[in-house]
Amino acid sequence: MVEGADRAPRETIWSPRYVWVTLGAFALIFLAAVQSLAVTTVMPAVSDALHGEALYAVAFSGTLATSVIGMVAVGAWSDRTGPVVPLYAAVGMFVAGLLIDTVAPTMEVLVLGRLVLGLGSGGQIVALYVVVARIFPAALHGRVFALFSAAWIVPSLVGPFVAGAVAEFLHWRWVFGGVAVLAVAALLMIAPRLRGINAHAEHPAEGAGRALVRRLLLAVVVAAAALGLALSGELADPWSWVVAAAALAVVGIAVVPLLPRGTLRAAPGLPSVILMRGVLAGGFFGAEVYIPKLFIDRYGWSSTFAGLGLTIAGITWALGAELSARHADRVGDRRLVLAGVGLLSSSIGLVLASAVFGWPGIVPAIAWGIGGLGMGFVYARLSVLMLAYSSPRDQGFNSSALQISDAVGSSAVIAIMGLLFLAIGPAAGFPAVFVLGILIVLLTLVPGLRMGGAGAR
Repeated sequence: MVEGADRAPRETIWSPRYVWVTLGAFALIFLAAVQSLAVTTVMPAVSDALHGEALYAVAFSGTLATSVIGMVAVGAWSDRTGPVVPLYAAVGMFVAGLLIDTVAPTMEVLVLGRLVLGLGSGGQIVALYVVVARIFPAALHGRVFALFSAAWIVPSLVGPFVAGAVAEFLHWRWVFGGVAVLAVAALLMIAPRLRGINAHAEHPAEGAGRALVRRLLLAVVVAAAALGLALSGELADPWSWVVAAAALAVVGIAVVPLLPRGTLRAAPGLPSVILMRGVLAGGFFGAEVYIPKLFIDRYGWSSTFAGLGLTIAGITWALGAELSARHADRVGDRRLVLAGVGLLSSSIGLVLASAVFGWPGIVPAIAWGIGGLGMGFVYARLSVLMLAYSSPRDQGFNSSALQISDAVGSSAVIAIMGLLFLAIGPAAGFPAVFVLGILIVLLTLVPGLRMGGAGAR
């Protein structure tokens, strides 16, 4: 039973007992979003200043790879001791990575900072999920995760612009250093309210230490293979496909023990929740990578206007998450899945038709907003369902599994779509990646209709 589940239903996430945890958790998610979006804007300037063009891609893919290790480590740690100390450690790693990047004299040092930051960012989100499970009643989980979705809106609207302005008028180092200072402030906001939530940490079972070491080693293998998959596009054909296939096979084998039993075969209940998260993330984010490129290459839009579709989708995603939090229990998970998948597949279909038939650019921009609404319906709800299927002894493991599925699913599909796009060229590439995106989204119906009841434990 989630701690606090018997609280009065009139309480909200802004009630006095929860408000500082709500604000602190929101701030940490918000700052992670700022960092993620801002670094995309300033990295060209950083690469030029540090003469590190050869390591440009690694600065991004390396962070995602090490985040998987952080997810596994903090998930297991939280199950053994509770989430407080793991959260402190994860935020500490996040801040340390930012500070290394702030003072980095070379691109190699900056990449090192990005690797450390990845450990922290991956662990931080897992620890926060366990904090949500331990502090908030189950009836409020949907609202918390809807707020987490909203934490990405402002960064998506103004983050790249502000980061560019800071880099231009101050220095790119302030982009990293400023976030580090604010992350410490956010942790200080939440820390005093976390006392006592470790009281129900489970005593580790016999052999738990060996199991943890094994999972960490597997996480390193998954991270390395995911990094290889991301970089496979840098190789010439046919080696790019050979390396990608080998890396994908390694990921598929090594990730199995890091997920609940039965995940890859869409077993009913929690395994299907975890699988759907990865497949859904792959379909959406894989297609989203090519939305701005479509606007720039086909419609001649500037980079500023090319982000319009992503901005609209960010807003509608948050709207969908809020609607899901309010009405999911009444509507039911099956209808929610059908609505979300229907909206998202239709959205990508409209983008595909626009690319093929040359429809006006406003059509795919609005269409992607429809896709964001569909993602909002389902994405945050999967987090609620994951916690509903969890007990205090496995909240950390299940939270890390959800995040690993998300990271591996999105990175794998993005890499495969990248290889496909490069192989056949832009003319056929845009239709091809959007068709693949539709097929992947429709595939989510397999686990999506096998998730079972939210309250099952």
